[in-house]
Order: sequence, then structure tokens, then C-alpha cells
Amino acid sequence: MEAGSGTEALELLQQERVPLVISDLRMPQMDGVTLLREIVARWPDTAVIVVTAVAEVESAVACLQLGALDYVAKPFHLDEVRARVMQALDKRRLTLEVEDYRRTLERRVQEQAHRIEELSLERLQALVHFLEEKDPYTRGHSVRVADYSARIGRAMALPQPVLDSIALGAELHDIGKIGVSEAVLHKPGKLSDAEYRHIMEHPAIGARILAPLMREAPAALAIVRSHHERLDGKGFPDGLKGDEIPLEVRVVTVADSFDAMTSVRPYRPALSVAKALQELEEGKGRQFHTPAVEAFLAAFPDQATLPVTNPEIRPLHLPSPVPEALHRAAPPPD
Repeated sequence: MEAGSGTEALELLQQERVPLVISDLRMPQMDGVTLLREIVARWPDTAVIVVTAVAEVESAVACLQLGALDYVAKPFHLDEVRARVMQALDKRRLTLEVEDYRRTLERRVQEQAHRIEELSLERLQALVHFLEEKDPYTRGHSVRVADYSARIGRAMALPQPVLDSIALGAELHDIGKIGVSEAVLHKPGKLSDAEYRHIMEHPAIGARILAPLMREAPAALAIVRSHHERLDGKGFPDGLKGDEIPLEVRVVTVADSFDAMTSVRPYRPALSVAKALQELEEGKGRQFHTPAVEAFLAAFPDQATLPVTNPEIRPLHLPSPVPEALHRAAPPPD
């Protein structure tokens, strides 16, 4: 393949990739240095040999610094050109092999790191369910909240990466209770103000526990920290308001509240399903995300199916990154 100018060479390269380009430094329309820069930027796997006059050797050396693999000075012999071409192709091959090895090694390291993170998630999941099994009042709470949340998310037609974040954060949302006094957690009577504040430290505790593990799952981590926030700004621990609360959190808040209301607690009996649904309705736009409440009702048109029985526990996985556009397309907070 042959080109009469640097501009023509670029047009040909756009149509067909080549392993090697031999380019003169002096050409019409576009000189060899500009062509070299374009090739290095757009086709970095293509080797370049520059051809130069003896008086332009300094320019040729500068081209080597820009990414050319070799240069040939005029006048030249064909045998010399063949040798330089073979050397350049060998350098290119070795460079591609090293790059391929680097990418493979990087992928294996990422896969191993991901597996270590998932093993840690499995242990944390086991810890959550162990803590709940010790307490007859909260047994199965996290897995039910995850199930409710998933059904709300599906009813809202949320994309799978968002559903994955919701599933992870919902099942681990109460892990911070490991840092709360059991005497306070299991107190049969009404909590004092100090005891209530102590219990409400668990979202921040949970977020601190999970932060090193869930750096790549910020939405799930937000669920752990913010599931007691309210749209009116009167929640814990940060007093977030309206759309300051991520959509994933707003979904889980509805699920968590409904399961808490319909479960027996040491200080009160379970509310009826009808009463719990009424509480959700009355809290729309003030405490709860209106679309999430409506999605909950749509997901359970037959109240006789509520509350759900404890679903099967499934292994947790780190979600795929959620594109920012999905959050920008999220519905308004109320």
C-alpha cells in the first residue's frame, strides 16, 4: 500500500490497518513528524520507520522520542531497509506481547481481588444472618428487606445494575448493629432518648465497616449509611433531604420500614398489614419516596401475600458499575 502524502496515508490507514509505516520526513500537505504524531495517537500498535536525509538526522532522533521505532538515512540500500523493517516488526511484536501480558496480568489481578471481595461479602452476609438468628425479633429481617426491595425495584423498571446495588445494600443494611449494645437492642420497654440515639448509630457504624470493601459499590454503601434518612430531612445520621438521598436508598427505606412495622419487636406487637400500608401511604412525600411506595403496592396487589415468608438466602455479589445516566434518569424524590 502506497500513499503520495501524509494526508493520503491517513485516509488509507482509516480504511485498512497496517503493521508498519515507512514515512519520509519531507512530504507535501503533511510532513512526516505530523503524520507520526497522528499514527501514534490513533493507531499506537502500528510501527513507524522514518526516512531522512543525512542532514536531518537530529529530526529523525526527535521522531524516535515521539514514538518511531527506527529511522533510515538517505541514500540507503534495500538490504539495510529490509533489516530495519524486520527489526521494527520484531520490536512491534515484542511490544504487543508485553502489552497483552500486562493486560492479562491486570485482568487476573482484578479477578482475584474481586473474588477476595466476594469471599469477604459472603462472610459478612453470614455474620448478618448469625446476628439475626440470635434475636427472634429480627430473624430473617435483612433477607426479607432485600426481597421487598428487589420487587419494588422491578416494579419501578429499574435497570439490573441498580437492582444489584439494591440487593447488596439491602441485605447488609443493618450490619452496623454489631456495634450496638445487645441490652439496648433487646430492651422490652420504650427506649430512652439516649438509647434511641445509640441504636441510630448503627447506619454510620455499618458504613465504616463496609467502606474498605465496597469502594466500587457506592450506592450499596449509601443504603447501609442512609436507610434511616427521610425525605423531609428529619432522618439519621446525616439529615439528608429530598433528592440528596440516592434512589436506591429511597427504595430500601420503604422495604425496611414495612418489614419493621409488620414484625414483632421487644417493645411492641407487629402492626397489621393494612395498618403498615396505611403508614406508608401517609408517609408519601414526607418520609417515603412516593414512586417506591406505589411500586410496593403494585408489586403486592393481593395483601394476603403479605408479609412475605423468609426467602432463600443467595450469595451476595458486587454489582457492576451503574452508569451516571441511569441516576440522571431517575424519577424525582416525591
